[in-house]
Amino acid sequence: MKQILSLTLLVLFSLSAAGQGLLSKNGTTFTRQDTLRGTITPERAWWDLTYYHLDIEVDPATKSIKGKNTVKYRVLKTPKRLQIDLQEPLNITKVEQNGKALKYTREGNAYFIETTRKQHIKSIQTIDIYYEGQPRAAKRAPWDGGFSWSKDKNGNDFIATSCQGLGASVWWPNKDHMYDEVDSMLISIKTPKGLMDVSNGKLRKVDTHNDGSKTFHWFVNNPINNYGVNVNIGDYVHFSEIYQGEKGPLDMDYYVLRDNLEKAKEHFKDATRMMEAFEHWFGPYPFYEDGFKLVEVPYLGMEHQSSVTYGNQYMKGYLGTDTSNTGWGLKFDFIIIHESGHEWFANNITYKDIADMWIHESFTAYSENLFLDYFYGQTASSDYVIGTRKNINNDRPIIGPYGVNKEGSGDMYSKGANMLHTLRQLIEDDEKWRQILRGLNKTFYHKTVTTGEIENFISKHSGIDLTEFFNQYLRDTRIPTLEYKIEQGKLSYHWTNIVNKFDMPVKVTFGDKESWIYPTSEWKYLDITPNVKDIQVNRNFYVDTTKL
Repeated sequence: MKQILSLTLLVLFSLSAAGQGLLSKNGTTFTRQDTLRGTITPERAWWDLTYYHLDIEVDPATKSIKGKNTVKYRVLKTPKRLQIDLQEPLNITKVEQNGKALKYTREGNAYFIETTRKQHIKSIQTIDIYYEGQPRAAKRAPWDGGFSWSKDKNGNDFIATSCQGLGASVWWPNKDHMYDEVDSMLISIKTPKGLMDVSNGKLRKVDTHNDGSKTFHWFVNNPINNYGVNVNIGDYVHFSEIYQGEKGPLDMDYYVLRDNLEKAKEHFKDATRMMEAFEHWFGPYPFYEDGFKLVEVPYLGMEHQSSVTYGNQYMKGYLGTDTSNTGWGLKFDFIIIHESGHEWFANNITYKDIADMWIHESFTAYSENLFLDYFYGQTASSDYVIGTRKNINNDRPIIGPYGVNKEGSGDMYSKGANMLHTLRQLIEDDEKWRQILRGLNKTFYHKTVTTGEIENFISKHSGIDLTEFFNQYLRDTRIPTLEYKIEQGKLSYHWTNIVNKFDMPVKVTFGDKESWIYPTSEWKYLDITPNVKDIQVNRNFYVDTTKL
């Protein structure tokens, strides 16, 4: 679509810059490292991920990790150098292919590996990447992540990873761009004596070593994005249940610190309620083969695929507060509902470029009020999402710059949710809207997507050309404003603060009657009852009004 920056052009421009700074529209300067991280470079484009085996030892005493990642890939084009990403201060120590050492060079956080053997197109190849070091410690997980090295109240090590935005290469070597998800993955984590690791997928086996340490082997059957991979180490205890879902029995497993077992058994009842509501709205849970887990961690929480992490202190709301100030936000545990909603929007449907992070966060923020809608009705749902408007800044567009690993405004949460709530009003038919949400998860099942694909799907299946609607709410910071005046029984109205050709209809009440009106940038006129002195725009539309 015309509003999407071409990744191809951006790659060519970025590479021609050869280390020079790139200037975005808002004046931000991006570096060669941003380009290497954020674009589909030639050293990434010629090979397709098929399998990872991440096999590492975690040492809390030295806050270090050591091990290797085995990478299998399919050759798509004539081989070039191969780009693998790993962030400082970690270091790759050796790369091998079929037992033969490969040469490599490093440019910041990007390693370029010289493949020497002949690699035929469509063939499957394997390399082993050995690495070690002290990974970056999380500063403010999960927003500024890395490794969280903590202790539980009994003095046991309590460790977890989080890395969205920052990138999975902050703690393990991989193809750190979201466009290419690995098809399946084995995660083997060696932990100190007395501690357990919980990662993604299903536990395949546990090896016990002579010193009492253990290696936990977790296998992920489904495609998984890089930042969804996680390590969680602690003195965990486990309980579980079977949920009878749309695709049959679903394993739901819970791993919590030993002292929190009884309160978790009560508090985690929100998990099956979440599953019931979201399967209704979004379709079947996307990872039945891998099960669903909630795992306690020393930070707030994150949407790691099939291994959703939890640190909301066993409170309702967001650490005991209601982000909407309506009371409805205290009807559920925010982290259980929000982070689990990402299983559909983030882990099932995944952005290709983090500039389109709204696809993850807008739909998932919106899922909070759909949860309320399912259990408490539309008034509760509307109250909640409208209440979150106070969190909107309209500081910069929701969509960020492409090709440099840069997300857009944090408004992708509350503004994005209100945009989707507004869209629901335009569609009118709630069942049609539900089928669009389910259709997204079916059509883009286990896929990476662009914003254009999502926008076009919704336009097609709603029967509404939503080009200007999405341009207004995703690519502009202004709130559409209905400017109007009433004189001698005539309502005059039009939109201001809008992008070109914005023409969204809106419901208004005048007197005791609610009707659709169809404003554009041009003034329109409507005869109304002479005694009507004012109008009221339906509160479910995220717009402003100005009476002249």
